[in-house]
Amino acid sequence: MEKLIRSLKGYLKIKVWGYSPERFMNLCSNRNILLWNIENHDTYYTMCISIAGFWRLRPVTKKTKTRVAILHRYGLPFFVPYMKKRSIFFLGLAGCLFFLHMMSYFIWSIEITGNSSLTTDVLMDFLEENEIVCGSRKKDLDIEALEKSIRRQFDIVTWTSARLDGTKLVIQIKENSRKTPQIEVADGEGMDLEATKKGKIVDMVTRSGVPLVKIEDEVEKGEILVSGAVPVYNEDTTIKEYLFCKADADIYLECGYHYEEKFPIQYQYKVYTGNEKKISYLRFFGREWKLPFQKVGFDRCDCVVSENRLEPLKDFYLPVSFGNYRYREYTLLEKQYTQEQVKTLCQESLDRVIETLQEKGVQIIEKDVKIKKDSSHYMLYVDFTVVEKTGILVRTKTENPRTGEDFQETRE
Repeated sequence: MEKLIRSLKGYLKIKVWGYSPERFMNLCSNRNILLWNIENHDTYYTMCISIAGFWRLRPVTKKTKTRVAILHRYGLPFFVPYMKKRSIFFLGLAGCLFFLHMMSYFIWSIEITGNSSLTTDVLMDFLEENEIVCGSRKKDLDIEALEKSIRRQFDIVTWTSARLDGTKLVIQIKENSRKTPQIEVADGEGMDLEATKKGKIVDMVTRSGVPLVKIEDEVEKGEILVSGAVPVYNEDTTIKEYLFCKADADIYLECGYHYEEKFPIQYQYKVYTGNEKKISYLRFFGREWKLPFQKVGFDRCDCVVSENRLEPLKDFYLPVSFGNYRYREYTLLEKQYTQEQVKTLCQESLDRVIETLQEKGVQIIEKDVKIKKDSSHYMLYVDFTVVEKTGILVRTKTENPRTGEDFQETRE
């Protein structure tokens, strides 16, 4: 801040030499004349001084018998007179500042973080459907409505936050890895807990509802595990009525998973020829110009894009970017997988499946892995024995028994 104030007021770099430069600096200090960046060059000193301080040096130099010379001039007071002759520069500077000011009213960059199951392309398409794209006016954006619409559109999103940083829209989301269907439950309505897979119950804790199964029972998919209809009995042990609730229980099922994948015996791999071509480009308001104007000329090639966005200030993006396309030519050759490569591919595939199951909270008890080969493929077969939590809420089909009074009212 101090440096900025000095630049606005202007200052000088001076050279001091003569009979007693040291006494010169002492007298300046006594008279509140500020000196800084003092350097000793044996026969002379250099230092910086304000313009106002420089005009007060005459009695000091006369008294100390020293001489002062101006080496450099710095700051706005010296810059403005010099630039008066260059009116085109000032017009360009004013136009640039006006352009930056106008661009600050728009969104020129969108950043999405925290998504894993939902791809960035899906979210960007959703934003485009809601007319939120690069070039949208910031004043037309309703942050709160955007957050609600994302949560409403994507059930897997449990939390979202949106904010504007300069000309950049930042959207942060959190996903629920264990998505379960949400059913709206009315007051007094019962909800049963239904099995989602076939298997054997190995552990069970019921918090509310009536359990219809027990540990070691074999259950089928769709079978009711815990009923949300709690019976109330008469004195003769007949059911008087049902009190309905939302069934709640932790039920763990031992069940099986089957996984298989094919790998071709032969595969293609790239051999780079060493021929490369680099083409620069400029993108302005979504339109792109390649420089120089030429074709790639390769039948098969990889393309690596390197892009730089114009960002005059932090998080202040502009609709201008530049970069280059780097093309690398290659040819395709065919080769057969070796036994070791097949084992590596199968192990990598198996590791991915195990990681996915573990992320879902599934405990793997046993696995049976088989690798087979036919005329054109290797086949990986895996049978897992796992323990996983089961149970999904469904509306109960149990109804209260009709009493004699109910039949009398119906007849009337």
